[in-house]
Amino acid sequence: MSKLGNLGARLHRGEVGYDFVGNRKIWYGISILITITAIVGLAVRGLNMGIEFQGGAVFTTPKTSVSVSQAKEFAEEASGHDAIVQQLGNGSLRIQIAGIDTGQADRINQALAEDMKVDAEKINAELVGPSWGEQIANKAWQGLGIFLVLVVIYLAIAFEWRMAVAAFVALIHDITITVGIYALVGFEVTPGTVIGLLTILGYSLYDTVVVFDSLKEQTRDITKQTRWTYSDIANRSINSTLVRSINTTVVALLPVGGLLFIGGGVLGAGVLNDISLSLFVGLAAGAYSSIFIATPLVADLKEREPQLKALRKRVLAKRAQGADRGETVAVDDAGAPFDDHPEDAAPAVVGPRDQPAPRTRGRGRPSGKRR
Repeated sequence: MSKLGNLGARLHRGEVGYDFVGNRKIWYGISILITITAIVGLAVRGLNMGIEFQGGAVFTTPKTSVSVSQAKEFAEEASGHDAIVQQLGNGSLRIQIAGIDTGQADRINQALAEDMKVDAEKINAELVGPSWGEQIANKAWQGLGIFLVLVVIYLAIAFEWRMAVAAFVALIHDITITVGIYALVGFEVTPGTVIGLLTILGYSLYDTVVVFDSLKEQTRDITKQTRWTYSDIANRSINSTLVRSINTTVVALLPVGGLLFIGGGVLGAGVLNDISLSLFVGLAAGAYSSIFIATPLVADLKEREPQLKALRKRVLAKRAQGADRGETVAVDDAGAPFDDHPEDAAPAVVGPRDQPAPRTRGRGRPSGKRR
């Protein structure tokens, strides 16, 4: 863990770095491929909408020795529809059958009682109308639309419109992937899924805003120096917040993963899967998009500005002149020069200059003290 801490400190100081922005075409290609897969899965398989959205009946049996698979077989034979059966903690079974009306529910109730050899009056049958789920879904989509509009306005005011566009693209990217995985996996979509989907949007935006805030601060007077391009500083912003993003994402994924894999998978509490899968996929996609999509996209958009185009030419020309003179420029893993000697850097360009002197400085001298 100390190695991770040291790596985080070195990333923050700019001593090492990974070229996220320089390799942005690779990340764009990966994201496009994943997004297309999600859309195809959604178009071909569709979403497995829960009973709340389709309408149907929920039967709760008393404690029984009938297994889940047997009950599923009985329910599907009696109804002619797919059934979802879950075992509850007290030994009873919860059977969901979508797309049936009151008359069919009574007939299925009797059939289940005979097949499972229990008293029909002890089977609790609840009818669920499709309008309830539709109302929830409509309200959720309205809330999502308002949320996206407010987010774009806020980011445009707090930062600038290019960052708002990049954050919007990242959010759509996260939503599409999460919904597509639901279609591919075949998990049931319930009101809990919708709530989980809306929840992860806030987390996705949080990670993106952290990087944007660092980027805004470091590029305040970028045109007054000729050491870095906008992409160089965008790359440094990602690297300086990389370990923080990883740590927060892992900490957030651990409890959600526990719900999904232990609670829903091992212990059989399938109702937890409705919300935990959307949270798990959304958190991972949000962390990915803030690092690999949002910030590189901002760098792409910003470097289309004339003044930043001119800055890039000046920076590259200066580096070429230095190479011709045989000057050795220390660079990090991302190919950007270290700013140990920021002779013409803008004051707002922070990073190593604001950090305390390295502990290695002064070593090798007899006294270990600086001269």
